[in-house]
Amino acid sequence: MHRTILAFHAAALAWLAAGPAQAAPSAGQTYFERNCASCHTVDAKMGSRAGPGLYNVVGRKAAGVAGYNYTDALTRAGAAGKTWTREELDVFLRDPGKDVPGTAMPIGIADSKARAATIDYLASQSGKAAAPAAAAPTASGAKAGAWTEDKPGDLHHLTVDKLVAPFASESAGNGPKVAARPDNAMPAVPKGFRISMFAGDTGKARLALRAPNGDIILAETGKGQLSILRAKDGDKADGASVFASGLSRPYGLALWPSGPNPKYLYVANVNSVVRFPYANGDLKAKGEPETIVDKLSDTTGGHTTRTLAFSKDDKTLFVSVGSATNIASGIGKAPPQPLAQWEKAHGLGGAWAEELDRATVLAFDPDGKNRRNFANGLRNCVGMLVHPQTGDLFCSVNERDELGDNLPPDYVTRVKPGGFYGWPWYYLGDHEDPRLKGIRPDLKGKVTVPDTLIQAHSAPLGMVVYQAPAGAKHAFPKEYEGDIFLALHGSWNRGIRTGYKVIRVMMKNGAPTGQYQDFMTGMVLSDRDVWGRPAAVTVAQDGALLVVDDAGGVVWRVAPDR
Repeated sequence: MHRTILAFHAAALAWLAAGPAQAAPSAGQTYFERNCASCHTVDAKMGSRAGPGLYNVVGRKAAGVAGYNYTDALTRAGAAGKTWTREELDVFLRDPGKDVPGTAMPIGIADSKARAATIDYLASQSGKAAAPAAAAPTASGAKAGAWTEDKPGDLHHLTVDKLVAPFASESAGNGPKVAARPDNAMPAVPKGFRISMFAGDTGKARLALRAPNGDIILAETGKGQLSILRAKDGDKADGASVFASGLSRPYGLALWPSGPNPKYLYVANVNSVVRFPYANGDLKAKGEPETIVDKLSDTTGGHTTRTLAFSKDDKTLFVSVGSATNIASGIGKAPPQPLAQWEKAHGLGGAWAEELDRATVLAFDPDGKNRRNFANGLRNCVGMLVHPQTGDLFCSVNERDELGDNLPPDYVTRVKPGGFYGWPWYYLGDHEDPRLKGIRPDLKGKVTVPDTLIQAHSAPLGMVVYQAPAGAKHAFPKEYEGDIFLALHGSWNRGIRTGYKVIRVMMKNGAPTGQYQDFMTGMVLSDRDVWGRPAAVTVAQDGALLVVDDAGGVVWRVAPDR
């Protein structure tokens, strides 16, 4: 339930098309569509997505879908006789990690009523899986984006004029199986650099932020807590301290004000923003968090990461909120108010219904007041930062799924105030999504084309502008200064796996050139197995690059070999 693929599965679309004569969706169906359809389908014709299909799940043996890349933990549970009865589903969905330690299922359903309704709904879903389709011809560009071709130093430059057509290849359900790191295996980095383990057992942290004193603050989203790593000699963390717990899927982190003496640590929960009093060197929160934004959106399913950044003058807090669905196919063709009135209030291209204030960057004053839409149409801006020199806001964006192996590319871009970046009706300029054809012709010619395109389905997450701190002993060579390092978490919707690496987004005078370069690779074993998934990057006090690997539970350290 951690990446959005489709808003409404076939049953929901059929209900919408049939009109009021059909029964309204049940509470369980609604919960599933808003929270679970991001990874799972109940339509037998659609097979698996990032997670296995859940039709026929009640009564099925655990890890029982043929061909799906289950974790070893769930495979062992199935081999030991675990079967998905209603009772077993209730236990698992309450706390997946507790019931099956090592499962890839990131988040459970804590509310007992929602859990019961969802299980009732799943129990009603059945069907016979379609026979596997014949292999489609390899799509144009597939090899160029394949993990087998990755090596540090390779340059890439994708351009809008060379996009493939929609559905040029089959839509794949090719989620990775996370395997143990082979003995002595290390990620590959460019010649002239060395890599080591900065910290292990990091609880599958998702995001990292360096404090002015050099401490590394980690958001452990699944655990609902923040931890702090401290390294006296810089090469390796001495240990971790839990700064705060009891948070709701915390992700985004920001210190305010900027500079050497922050007063607050801001944290983005899944549907709120809070802040803790903070001073350099704090290892424990000094009190309960203060809520400054009590609700970000009416819906919380689909994409659940919320990223934070402050403007260069510290006067604006930016909050990115990813979409609830893949392409908003269920929101209808018109907003609840006249279009001009709606966009005056919500910005150009602002969506509605369950996508209200989703796929957007919101802006607030530092106290959480003066809310406004800064930019729209960014399907899932997970990586977000303000460039330290130019003050430009940047987003790395996960684009939509199920258009084929190579469409549309993900991207990194400067985000303009009032800008519209296409989702859900268009992508990469005036390319209309064929599944929503003709709904918003008024937006043609108004879509901002992003700066740097990245191989489709790479899943870009955290990023950082490389700036060596003053006096850094392990600063990167000067040619890296001002470039962006970006973590690619890796594909599920691509037949030939891609991503699972860290790239260098090339910049010139604070603007992207359109090129990117592979920097850290080597974490994929096969088109089935991976042993690492980069989720975030930050620059350490000594100038080394730190890479958060949320699959291996490791923070890697990359420094010049000198």
